[in-house]
Amino acid sequence: MELTSLAPQSLWQYFSQLNAIPRASKKEEKVIAFVEAFGRQLGLETTRDAVGNVCIKKPATAGMEDRQTVILQSHLDMVHQKNGDTVFDFDTQGIEMYVDGDWVRARGTTLGADNGIGVATIMAILAATDIPHPALEAMFTIDEETGMTGAMQLDPGPYTGTILLNLDTEEEDEITIGCAGGLDTNTNGSYQQVPATAGGAAYDVTIKGLLGGHSGIDINKGRANANKLMNRLLYNVRQSIDLQLASLDGGSLRNAIPRESRATVVVPGADKARFEAAVQAFAAILKDEYKTVETGLTVAVTPAATPVSVMAPAYFDQLLRAIYAAPNGVFRMSPDMPGLVEASNNIAKVTVKDGQFITQSLQRSNVDSTKEDVALAVRSAFENMGCEVIQAGGYPGWKPNPDSPILKLMLSLYGDHFKHTPKVGAIHAGLECGILGSLLKGPDMISFGPTIRGAHSPNECAQISSVERFYKFLLHILKEIPKR
Repeated sequence: MELTSLAPQSLWQYFSQLNAIPRASKKEEKVIAFVEAFGRQLGLETTRDAVGNVCIKKPATAGMEDRQTVILQSHLDMVHQKNGDTVFDFDTQGIEMYVDGDWVRARGTTLGADNGIGVATIMAILAATDIPHPALEAMFTIDEETGMTGAMQLDPGPYTGTILLNLDTEEEDEITIGCAGGLDTNTNGSYQQVPATAGGAAYDVTIKGLLGGHSGIDINKGRANANKLMNRLLYNVRQSIDLQLASLDGGSLRNAIPRESRATVVVPGADKARFEAAVQAFAAILKDEYKTVETGLTVAVTPAATPVSVMAPAYFDQLLRAIYAAPNGVFRMSPDMPGLVEASNNIAKVTVKDGQFITQSLQRSNVDSTKEDVALAVRSAFENMGCEVIQAGGYPGWKPNPDSPILKLMLSLYGDHFKHTPKVGAIHAGLECGILGSLLKGPDMISFGPTIRGAHSPNECAQISSVERFYKFLLHILKEIPKR
């Protein structure tokens, strides 16, 4: 079955057109031009701000002129990920999609339903001539996936809407009314290098097979952080063996729980057998601790080429203690919303190489003061090493409002389209709503969307029936928007 024959047909047609265009974060030039041309071809007022966000305005339909203006918002960029055996060039090729029962999938790559379905939905509404709606302001932002710089640098001037509907939630039975803000705490430092032990044996110690996941949404699921596990292992083995560190590389993305870490170490030649046994003994402890959640956890020890130099022992001790002291995972649960993580930290990346070390951490909270508290705890741990600590990239959270008028309207209409009761809540992750709400002086905001599975991975898929239900629900909401 062709995607363009699915219902709603116009939505899937625009999604197909969108996915023919490479649109990685920070490489959105082509998709920005595409959306701009789309708006102008419809004869609608279309503007682009300095960073590339696009605004398209559509007047109210007849009889709806006295209703509140609605901002429809989605982001243009997508995460580019592919399977290891997939030959694909994201810079030049469009996403190859296919229908699998009730799901749309991509062949070996991310699908881009996050947030392409939202973008296509807005395009379908802008192009429609038979849909009753109030005045609309379509907001297409850039670079949501790698820092939300589009939202943070948005020019608020064109927008007058008092209601903002963000179409970036990925479960149809969830209505989001709040989100966490974030702050990056990064360290840069140098360390003294000394010659590796003469006659020593070098090893690569590798921790891998962890689940990883989103450092906000998955932070309360008890998953292991590879950087923390490696630190524990090295710290404990070093209590009984003269262990030297040559290099360390753990984690990747700032917003991902680290799945792997690798350290190159040197031990006295006489301690080879004792070292290997100590690593495996501690690995058994870790596997026992995480046996119900991290079933794929492996710790490998393999001989390596002997490095010329290693980190001086005093610096190694300071680094181990700093990473041990820095908080990781859930910092505080919300006392106001049961089950919601209020604050957390993710030690996302640790790199030691050639006399330089860096760490990257991301703090989250829907309470700004608590976010600052976590950030200070992380900062303090690393300042004890005397290294440079840089805090940047902060963005505000979105405080839930259970009495939101748009929420009450949506709940009153929800049963007309879905057989279940929606879960209303906040998420422990960053949404553009937190930033946009601050810039736009507090519009009434909601985030919702159709069911999408496996976002940010080649397993990503969008449920066809859910997309249709979501679209009809959105049209119903627009029809019932209250008067000013």
